[in-house]
Amino acid sequence: MSDPLFASILVGLGGSVGAVGRHAVGLRIQDRRSVVVVNALGSLALGALLAAPIGSEATLFAAVGFCGAFTTFSSFAVETVSTAADGEGRTAARFAAANLAAALLAFLVGAALGGGVA
Repeated sequence: MSDPLFASILVGLGGSVGAVGRHAVGLRIQDRRSVVVVNALGSLALGALLAAPIGSEATLFAAVGFCGAFTTFSSFAVETVSTAADGEGRTAARFAAANLAAALLAFLVGAALGGGVA
């Protein structure tokens, strides 16, 4: 992609769609579970997108923009720390481990579905 302005616009548009999608999941699924769901779904999509030959514009829009805004490391960090601060250290550790495992596994499944390992 030679035009950085066009690339930025693609990322911004994809990010807008991803942010709205993230919010919609949060309205449907309450508490920490929504964080695991969006991170796993976003990782699945990212794996598939990066493994498939979709082109640089689609990669910027969907992989960088949408998946970047849809997934949420900051909410993962907040939920983990606040759960631990509430005296639920084991729950926080299980949440962190489940989130990481789900995202990594989903990425690998997405990559396989997209045609190979990214």
